[in-house]
Amino acid sequence: MWLSDVQKYGVGFTAAGIITFFDSALLAFGNLLFLIGIGLIIGLRRTFYFFARPNKIRGTICFVLGIVLILFKRSFVGFGIECIGILSLFGDFFGVIVAFLRSLPVIGPLLSHPYIAPIVDRIAGVQMLPV
Repeated sequence: MWLSDVQKYGVGFTAAGIITFFDSALLAFGNLLFLIGIGLIIGLRRTFYFFARPNKIRGTICFVLGIVLILFKRSFVGFGIECIGILSLFGDFFGVIVAFLRSLPVIGPLLSHPYIAPIVDRIAGVQMLPV
């Protein structure tokens, strides 16, 4: 699947948002970039519907509460609550992320190693098909 130009910008904003999650001074800015990136990748309407789904409401509340706490200078607590929200919201995508990482040249063979693959699959919640 090829990405449109807007989706390419969305991937860039999302990546910049994720990278700035690791710097406390840029945490609030990272949240903004992350949300802009998600909106550009899947569209504003689908982003709203994603965060407003009844089964995702707990994750949305934690994510938004974490952002608010970060804006009110409670970075440590806010980041913790925000991480809970992110895991709740995006936990379903971990299998897709692992599959993508396994297609990369250097990381792929490492994640597919017979001793490492079961651990990564268990953490990501990947279901292996019986042979």
